[in-house]
Amino acid sequence: MITLQWIYWLAGGYIGWLAWLGLRDRGNPRRHTTALFWGLLALALLVGERLPAPVMGGIVVLLAVLAGFGGIRMGRYDQSTVDEKRAEAARLGNRLFWPALLIPGVTLLGAVVLKDAEIAGQRLFGAEQTTLVALGVACLIATFAACRLTRQSAGAAVEQSRRLVDAIGWAALLPLLLATLGSVFSATGVGEAVAELVKAGIPVENRLVLVVAYALGMAVFTMIMGNAFAAFPVMTAGIGLPLLVNGHGADAASLAAIGMLSGYCGTLMTPMAANFNLVPAALLELKDPYGVIRAQIGTAIPLLACNIVLMYFIVFRHAG
Repeated sequence: MITLQWIYWLAGGYIGWLAWLGLRDRGNPRRHTTALFWGLLALALLVGERLPAPVMGGIVVLLAVLAGFGGIRMGRYDQSTVDEKRAEAARLGNRLFWPALLIPGVTLLGAVVLKDAEIAGQRLFGAEQTTLVALGVACLIATFAACRLTRQSAGAAVEQSRRLVDAIGWAALLPLLLATLGSVFSATGVGEAVAELVKAGIPVENRLVLVVAYALGMAVFTMIMGNAFAAFPVMTAGIGLPLLVNGHGADAASLAAIGMLSGYCGTLMTPMAANFNLVPAALLELKDPYGVIRAQIGTAIPLLACNIVLMYFIVFRHAG
């Protein structure tokens, strides 16, 4: 049975490999701290559940210190020349997208079609977090497919990914950290505090006002936190469940889906979503570091307005 723990071990082994390669990279002026950062992350993924809580807390603090003081730098990487890259792109054409398309395809297959599949009486995937397990398997399959398509070795794939990971740096961890922060906020009662503020400030008997407050709250809180996964538990616990679902009979599934999409509208408009908006600008060497955000605002605002309309007419379709 393939469980989520297997995926953690796979990710930990991969990141540990990156740390080892980084340690050997003498072209990196801070190769030791770069290797230490990725090595600590690999350790957390490989044996984190066996480490005492104070040790894990120390690892998290040390990761923050290394990132905050510029401990992650780029080094020297084994890359193809520009002419070689152009020749390969011309040879492969649109087939370059096939491995990337395998990831959502295999994930959907594992999470929906094969979620209850058994081999010799044993489940193929673990009963919990099936989607994440399927995503991990999909990434592995896509990697081997890409190596086969490009006639490159797995080592070459890791080397190229090391270049990208070092360029992104600590921002690669933002989705995980911010999603965790959202759970922390929810557990500490921030959602209840939001509910009290909403009840005191707007007419909770008005469905339209609540829908606007929920959708805008998802977008704004996402802009503050940088990730819709951080905003979702807070806004849903504060407005979505108590006021819309329990108070007005809104459909929870459609409310959550459109609410998350409203949060993604906020992602398009904030520098806090560094891995989406600032890192691409840096990798593309744009003169305007906020150029990606400026280009997305014209899409984000109309899309948020459409989400509000859709939410109002869809989530109450079965309500009295």
